[in-house]
Amino acid sequence: MSDTDTNTMTIAQAINSGYHCAMEADPKIVILGEDVADPIGGVFKTTKDLSTRFGTERVRATPIAEGAIAGAAVGLALGGYRSVAEVMFFDFSTHVMDQILNHAAKFRYMTGGATPTPVMVTSVVGSSHFGAQHAQSVEAWFMHIPGINVCFPSTPSDAKGLVMSCLESPDPTLLIQHTGLLYSVKEDVPTGPYRVPLGKAKIVRPGNDVTIVAYGTTVKTAVEAAETLFADGIDAEVIDLRSLVPLDFDTVLDSVERTRRCVVTHEATKFTGPGAEISARINEELFNELLGPVLRVGGMFTPVPFAKTLNRLPTTERIVRQVRQLF
Repeated sequence: MSDTDTNTMTIAQAINSGYHCAMEADPKIVILGEDVADPIGGVFKTTKDLSTRFGTERVRATPIAEGAIAGAAVGLALGGYRSVAEVMFFDFSTHVMDQILNHAAKFRYMTGGATPTPVMVTSVVGSSHFGAQHAQSVEAWFMHIPGINVCFPSTPSDAKGLVMSCLESPDPTLLIQHTGLLYSVKEDVPTGPYRVPLGKAKIVRPGNDVTIVAYGTTVKTAVEAAETLFADGIDAEVIDLRSLVPLDFDTVLDSVERTRRCVVTHEATKFTGPGAEISARINEELFNELLGPVLRVGGMFTPVPFAKTLNRLPTTERIVRQVRQLF
């Protein structure tokens, strides 16, 4: 197998491949979570075959106790391991807040760098058919706390690359997976070790007239909006942030300085969502260059409805409508 070999993978398969590569290279990586061991291999199959290959000492199925999962993962990290704490649904991250945000995120700072805490928390967000308590996008909670990195891949290649980078970080990291992306997107992904640097955004569609900043599921929606706008003579640039902390403001600001217009979109609620901070930073840095206000398209400020007919999320039409307001 050469360094350039690739296989077509979904995001779920790419995450699994990232685990395999990382665990082959580092015998001190341990994964903890509900149903992560075979034969289940994770509810979304991202840990499939790992316990068969590396043993149940390193891939440990746990009780339904997210606080205990996180606490054990932090303890392992302090003891010289690199741990993965899988929280089945993002909503349940409320149970790991103390262990991750009050402890793991602070240790390296409080010890002058002497005590790194390499914990990767990973969780799933998405489909409304799981109901209001299993589908919230709460990444802004974690972004607010210094000391933890936050990633949200939209492609299989980025998913594998971010998994491997997260597992090599000395700081705790949060990798967010989306149920709507885990099996719907496929592309060729390197089969060997592959990394995407934390804090580096990607321009997925170059353009000159307006910048659309997105991440996760809204990257595809933003590209579709850009194609609709192009038919009307508006050339939109689409940026996939990939990392929310650190956030690549250089790429965002360089783009907006050139296009002089910007729309930010995400599934998290528009009210106090990540787009609020991005918009504020753009206005602070580029106020005199902008041809209009930075606009946002986010989730509506309601619990996630079970009914599929109640669409509270960004759509192509909503993004297009906001962009057209800037012209």
